[in-house]
Amino acid sequence: MPSAKSPPSRIVIATRESALALWQARHIEERLRALYAGVETRLLGVTTQGDRMLNTSLSKIGGKGLFVKELESAIESGDADIAVHSMKDVPMNLPPGFTIAAITRREDPRDAFVSNDYRDLDSLPPESRVGTSSLRRESQLRARFPRLEVEPLRGNVQTRLRKLDDGRYAAIILAAAGLKRLGLAARIACLLTPEQSLPAAGQGALGIECRAERGDLVAAIAPLDDAPTRWCVEAERAVSRALAGSCQVPLGAYAELTNGQARLRGFVATPDGTRMVYDEISGLPAGPPAKLGAALAERLIAKGAREILAALNG
Repeated sequence: MPSAKSPPSRIVIATRESALALWQARHIEERLRALYAGVETRLLGVTTQGDRMLNTSLSKIGGKGLFVKELESAIESGDADIAVHSMKDVPMNLPPGFTIAAITRREDPRDAFVSNDYRDLDSLPPESRVGTSSLRRESQLRARFPRLEVEPLRGNVQTRLRKLDDGRYAAIILAAAGLKRLGLAARIACLLTPEQSLPAAGQGALGIECRAERGDLVAAIAPLDDAPTRWCVEAERAVSRALAGSCQVPLGAYAELTNGQARLRGFVATPDGTRMVYDEISGLPAGPPAKLGAALAERLIAKGAREILAALNG
């Protein structure tokens, strides 16, 4: 197997064509160029099914995996070597033969409250319209603020901000990481704590996907991997995997490593927030992260998560 010091001479990066996706791909491209001065890189823009179907809720058309499949197809066909994803968009089970070769250091994992007129959720008047693309956010909003009108909000970051500016919503909820990466942190009225809005599994982290058989790529990408971030993301994804988490399921999972201890929190809820189970677990991060994730999933199941999921699946 070639070493990381002998990377491919050329790396083609598949990416969605939104401003945020392009920022993420260019960020990885810059990091690869910094590691390997002689490598040639190129971005391959791909329009995914999730990007084409903007008038329908993700939960109704197959979930966030719709943002990933076409990028994987570009790798499968040989048109691209790697793809850059937001880890929160990556399905819990990869197709055979694919691997996440690196998960880079996490940006802010929290959700952001964005409004032109209000400073936080508590200041919103009754029946204010709040926009979000996520059942996870919607369920938590409805549970804590049943007086608010939570409405679907699709489109890229700029499109969502424009809809807010046009007065269609009193506020919108977005991932803080995306706003910060695009230089739009000033639009954030306040950041929601994990207690207010538990993040999605992998939120704020970027993953680099390639074919597992490409040992040259796997080795070349390995230096970009951030071990603490990978540990947390793998623990979070284990919770979601055990509970069949997707866009159709309001589910959050968030892990932190602090002073040598791991803390993993998770919840499952109905979209209207009327039923919710929450638990958390702590321990030493010496063992496999998936073990901690599976243990938390079992606690949630014991509290009724399976019944909620069964109801959601009809």
